[in-house]
Amino acid sequence: MTLPRAFPALSVAFSVAPVVALLAAFLPTPSDAAAPDLAPIERAVVQHHDESVQRLRDWIALPSIAAEGRNSREGVETMARLAREAGFQTVRIIETDGKPGVFATLDAGAPKTAAVYFMYDVKQYEPAEWASPPLEARLVDRPGLGRVMIGRGAVNQKGPESAFLAALHAFRAAGRRLPVNLVLVAEGEEEIGSPHIAQLVRQPEVAAALRNTVGVFMPAATQDPEGSVTVSLGAKGVVELELVASGAAWGHGPAKDVHSSLKAMVDSPAWRLVKALDTLVSDDGNTVVIDGYPPTPAISPAEKAMVAALVARRSEARAKAQLGVGRWIDDLSWQAANERLVSQPTLNIEGLVAGYTGPGGKTVLPGRAAAKIDMRLLPGMHKDAAVAALREHLARRGYGDIEINVTGGYDATSTSPDSPLVQAQLATLKRRGIDPLLWPRNAGSWPGFVFTDAPLRLAAGHFGLGHGSGAHAPDEYYLIESTNPKVAGYDGAVMSFVEYLYELAR
Repeated sequence: MTLPRAFPALSVAFSVAPVVALLAAFLPTPSDAAAPDLAPIERAVVQHHDESVQRLRDWIALPSIAAEGRNSREGVETMARLAREAGFQTVRIIETDGKPGVFATLDAGAPKTAAVYFMYDVKQYEPAEWASPPLEARLVDRPGLGRVMIGRGAVNQKGPESAFLAALHAFRAAGRRLPVNLVLVAEGEEEIGSPHIAQLVRQPEVAAALRNTVGVFMPAATQDPEGSVTVSLGAKGVVELELVASGAAWGHGPAKDVHSSLKAMVDSPAWRLVKALDTLVSDDGNTVVIDGYPPTPAISPAEKAMVAALVARRSEARAKAQLGVGRWIDDLSWQAANERLVSQPTLNIEGLVAGYTGPGGKTVLPGRAAAKIDMRLLPGMHKDAAVAALREHLARRGYGDIEINVTGGYDATSTSPDSPLVQAQLATLKRRGIDPLLWPRNAGSWPGFVFTDAPLRLAAGHFGLGHGSGAHAPDEYYLIESTNPKVAGYDGAVMSFVEYLYELAR
């Protein structure tokens, strides 16, 4: 799943000086220790640019789509091969009750070890909605950005992951040892809510290897089109599920689609689903009102300070234009809208399906109606408790016949800004001359809970320069050749991982 970062802001009316002072405590000053000579590695990155880009193109051409059961075996075998070719000495495919995963280790003889999380699966796509075929990975000039690669998985997450692999190839080509050892965990079900990630990570061999790491990071493209970088300290949790109303389960309405004229004497499962959905949220649809739902933790002063620092530097007008919205919920201010983004749970209808949805009308009364739902959770709000509350709420309101099919999900993640993993990110960025923004948590989700929760309790997050957009949408892209010197292209993203590994070793 994509992790939407904070929206790109107009200055706020109040002073942000106290905020800057607060955040300064978290932003490290680059070490005075002698920096490694990166020139040979950088030369290798440039020399192997075409090879690295082709590797990404070939990877995009093989979509592994968990929701469709498509190419899972081919996808995991490709992931294992890519790991071996990048220098991991031990690579093992691990079976789960769902799609298989990959566990790999790279022993560089270093004092410290870092862990990397990959996903090899991608979202579904409708080719007709794309400007260029989603599996061809064409390079296209995009005004204001440069040359981008368009394809499903280009930024979420194969582009950044391939850039990290290219960094490992560059170390070998330059004859350099990695400054840290690596542990790799890769799964093939991230886009369906990672229902079996715990089976992979809690394998004794995998857990033992992870336990000795400084933390886990996922390669990402963290730059916006202007070059700003946001370092997130966590992510919301998520529950993905389907609610189904049917005549068969309800005992009312038809067991199959019938002629719509019969509505005068036959109940409608579609209307039953709509009425049930309406009980889950406030009248405006913006607040979860499920009975007994896990309580929402209050936003902290430190989190408000992070939001204030961001909105002072990001354009509200640009954010609205990018999203195609004219106003925020309840006509909130830019500051208040972003505070709500990081501090409120959500219940979203991804899709509603019932009866006939093709051209024209078909005058049927559907015998079945389904709603695709995702619920975002804050730290302290647990997936299982949220689902239990939903189930009890529907039963109490007289909708106990509505099926609840949970397809995936997990709890939120949270990592301290003082952790070595985050401090190394901030130091790497500052060495680049980038003044990063700290962000409480991504509004989107990833299964980092399996690393941050007991028993491992590791730091976890995302890192990587470069830019991309369109995850889960048509024309998803990843920047390959940048025309803006403040935004890293593919080779710059590769070098950001090289620099980060050295910083983690300090």
